[in-house]
Amino acid sequence: MQKEQQFIDRLYDRVDTLRGVTAQHVEDALTPVGNGLQARHERDVLVAERSGLLAALNAVDGSLCFGRIDLHDGSAHHIGRIGIREDDTEHTPLLIDWRAPVARPFYLATGHTPMGLRRRRHLTTEGRTVTELHDEILDLGDRERSGFEDPSGDAVLLAALSSARTGRMGDIVRTIQAEQDRIIRAPHRGVLVVEGGPGTGKTAVALHRAAFLLYEHRELLAKRAVLVVGPNPAFLRYIGEVLPALGETGVMLATQAELFPGVHAHGTDTPRAAAVKGGSAMAEALALAVRDRQALPEPGEPVVIPHDDGDLVLDWEIAYEARQAARETRLPHNLARPYFTFHVIDALTAQLTERIGADPYGGPNFLGPDDVAQLGKGVAASEEVHAAVGELWPVLTPEEFLAGYLAEPVYVPDEDAEAIRRAPGGGDPAWTPADVPLLDEAAELLGSDDSAERAAAEAERQERVAYAQGVLELSRGSESYEFEDEESEFLAAHDIIDAERMAERQEEADHRSAAERAAADRTWAFGHIIVDEAQELSPMAWRLLMRRSPTRSLTLVGDPAQTSEEAGVGSWERILEPYVGDRFEHVRLGVNYRTPAEIMELAAKVVRAQDPSFEPPGSVRSTGETPWTRDAGADLAGAVARAVEELTPEEGRLAVIAPRELHEEIAAPLDGITAGAEPDLTRPVVLLGPREAKGLEFDHVLVVEPGRFGTSDLYVALTRATQRLGIVHREELPESLR
Repeated sequence: MQKEQQFIDRLYDRVDTLRGVTAQHVEDALTPVGNGLQARHERDVLVAERSGLLAALNAVDGSLCFGRIDLHDGSAHHIGRIGIREDDTEHTPLLIDWRAPVARPFYLATGHTPMGLRRRRHLTTEGRTVTELHDEILDLGDRERSGFEDPSGDAVLLAALSSARTGRMGDIVRTIQAEQDRIIRAPHRGVLVVEGGPGTGKTAVALHRAAFLLYEHRELLAKRAVLVVGPNPAFLRYIGEVLPALGETGVMLATQAELFPGVHAHGTDTPRAAAVKGGSAMAEALALAVRDRQALPEPGEPVVIPHDDGDLVLDWEIAYEARQAARETRLPHNLARPYFTFHVIDALTAQLTERIGADPYGGPNFLGPDDVAQLGKGVAASEEVHAAVGELWPVLTPEEFLAGYLAEPVYVPDEDAEAIRRAPGGGDPAWTPADVPLLDEAAELLGSDDSAERAAAEAERQERVAYAQGVLELSRGSESYEFEDEESEFLAAHDIIDAERMAERQEEADHRSAAERAAADRTWAFGHIIVDEAQELSPMAWRLLMRRSPTRSLTLVGDPAQTSEEAGVGSWERILEPYVGDRFEHVRLGVNYRTPAEIMELAAKVVRAQDPSFEPPGSVRSTGETPWTRDAGADLAGAVARAVEELTPEEGRLAVIAPRELHEEIAAPLDGITAGAEPDLTRPVVLLGPREAKGLEFDHVLVVEPGRFGTSDLYVALTRATQRLGIVHREELPESLR
């Protein structure tokens, strides 16, 4: 242990040096460097790079080194969360990143296949102090012993599984198992489906896969970013520290509700409404509704437009031909609108030309091309003409279009329309998560006419060029005055740069990370997308995500047995067939690391009551704690409060999982619990609904009124505990729990 402590001391000496150097570089970069635009740009880039390194060093401080591998050739490598070199010129790392190929035997080597290893050592540290060592002998012929041998090789894993929860997911780099490692390091391209029951580590594997891909394909993914989609905000907060602890801070984490920039979808839908909105039929319904906004005057009731030279008549025939011309472009609604407008203007100009230039004796029109062009400009500049065009083919935003559609849904069955109908009214509607894919679909159908923004940007650029030209002219004049009697041997500003290039340097550089830019850009194409609880997403949500992944580079993790949303697709084949056919890889995780065998046995009975063939993942441990049930009688809240007092651990976390409609009653006698509040998972006790609990884990769980849960929700609720499970009820229990 003394030698390992010496190594840890040396490692942290290097870390302290790196921190000092990095912090100093940031400070130096912030020192005023004058007004030079290029100097300011270089400073900003340096600050971003160095502060990112400093953040990574600070994030991975805990248990920076967690292992060592000893090879047959006598060499040894220490394995850690990030790679660190002895100095800036050293080729051999002091600490090897867990993602490096040379570190892989730490996770895969066995006595049967030692992969060149003699020994594998696990280090446990508290701060900078080594507290435990566990050695696994992989070469049984090697007689050298350290006194820290672990006969089973499972001590570190079991200690991690039994440790108290903190309300935040930790990384698993110390304990990645062989089946998990193969998934984490799977090739980048294509779609990988990772299926596994509760406690199999699906989420942890997905996050570590994100970290591995960023390490393996840094140049590509640093530009395109990785998106991780989770089921709810509580889940994202729960996993939010995992990737920073692995040195990765450039990943975008989002729920479905956050995938349309500028919209905060905090409203709620009924399960029926969410199912209708998520159905694939909505894509066709919205497309037809957009076409309805491309209107025509009623036959015989033309639009009469006042004009100085007599009224212009926009009739059904003109509008129909204009609409056909616009639709033939196959452009989105807003981008096709100019073609409709041009056709209408041409037709009205011809109408005006014929009226003004007509020869009363039947001769040819006496207006020349210049005259016709001038009339056309007048028609094109007419506010009345554009108002008439706007009535027939309006410019629409996704938000205003969808708000109008939901006020009067069409092209869906009457019962579906009634389920999703929203009363029209002023102000922003309360968008729901199920609305976000519809907004995205509407944005695709409508398109964005950015001609005004581009014109404004060009005008701004021209202003910068003009300003730069003025500066250069002043420079030229100053030089001419100073050296009017002799030829200058010095280069002036105008000799080495022109106004265009000088203006470019005045542009404000965008120093946002790829993840930050992606969050603000609806059309961003991600380098890789990871979706947790993927079985819950609707067909419309998958249309949104597939637009964000044109290369179809995705990792999907979930468990069809835990599908609870009515809109959820559930089947991997039904999710992926429209996009990649059968060209995806499907792997299963079969070992339950979280849930003790006693709890898993009870949870399996719930599913088998509906599906007798169901086989849950096998648990790796047993706690000896049998789940219990308790009849609350008339006082449900009191019984829950007593059970909470009994179960609340000195360390760790307790979750009370109850139907949402009972939260107010249950919360009343519980200190620090407010019904309806956003759950703080770091508190000792938290109150959740079953769907909020998806993907989370707690030391102890109390399930309330399980008879009100569906099979999937109950299965989820029962499998959140790592230690003890209790059930409180006043209504009849499901038969599987009696």
